[in-house]
Amino acid sequence: MNRATDNPMPSLADTEVSPIPPPRRGRSERPQSRLGTWFDHHVYSLVASLGRMLRKPWATALTVGVMAVAIALPLGLWAALSNVQRFAGDVQQARQISVFLKPQVALDRARVLADTLRARADIAQVELRTPEQGLLELRQASGLGEAISTLDGNPLPSLLVVTPKGDEALLAASLQTLPEADLVQHDADWRARLDGWLRFGTRLAWVLAALLGLGALLVVGNTVRADIQSRREEIGVLQLLGATDGFIRRPFLYLGACYGLVAGALALGLLTAADAALREPLLELARSYGSGFVLRGFDLLRAGGVVLGAGALGWLGAGVVTGHYLRQTRPTQT
Repeated sequence: MNRATDNPMPSLADTEVSPIPPPRRGRSERPQSRLGTWFDHHVYSLVASLGRMLRKPWATALTVGVMAVAIALPLGLWAALSNVQRFAGDVQQARQISVFLKPQVALDRARVLADTLRARADIAQVELRTPEQGLLELRQASGLGEAISTLDGNPLPSLLVVTPKGDEALLAASLQTLPEADLVQHDADWRARLDGWLRFGTRLAWVLAALLGLGALLVVGNTVRADIQSRREEIGVLQLLGATDGFIRRPFLYLGACYGLVAGALALGLLTAADAALREPLLELARSYGSGFVLRGFDLLRAGGVVLGAGALGWLGAGVVTGHYLRQTRPTQT
């Protein structure tokens, strides 16, 4: 007895992954339109693909797990770089400028100059460090206390540590014109180096995304290829009956897309778990430096894009493998 006739609408667990939708019963029914047949076959292919995955839980878990790790690694690196760029922006805004005064500038004059600079709109804070404070810090930090003690007098000048509000470069140029200023230390090279490292990290994230994305595509392609090999006789019969390549390919495309969608959701779960594990230690570290920096994960829009992108990757892998198989078998069947 024909199985499809006995059970025209199989359950998800018993669904056979077949591109042939179950026939409709009843002679009184009108012939279904071409659009309706096309839609029914899409629905049946999706349900059949899910049933295929559920009937092989171990193989499905391996495929989805490998794809999820391959997707999570570049996404995690990209998220880390985004947080570093945000943190670097905060650091750049709080960058300090060191103004070394001329040795002949008296301490009283240095205090007056500090008060004058505090009144400027482009300066957030000014800290005066006397020569005695500078010498003490040098003795404690350098470990050359005995050598420094042999010096005659204090060779260090007064130092003004200026915290800018606006443009750091313009403020440094303005402070350089002060008659009391001997040297204005505004090291912009660190910013260029940081930007260079961030650009390198971004390029590295794209390279890893390409390589691991290719790996994920090969994984789902190999899984779909195994399904194709197990049904090659059925595919050959369909080709002899005149079935189009799109008709044969459709269930495998949905199978690859399902693998990708589940893998994308699992990758987001892995990144969420990593964020939860790192958030509290990082928050404590930021608090020790007086900062409120916290990690930012993926918002709802980006998370949806990740899942859909993973599904598209699985669809593409299944399409490449199925198309290659059909191109090789079509001439031998005609």
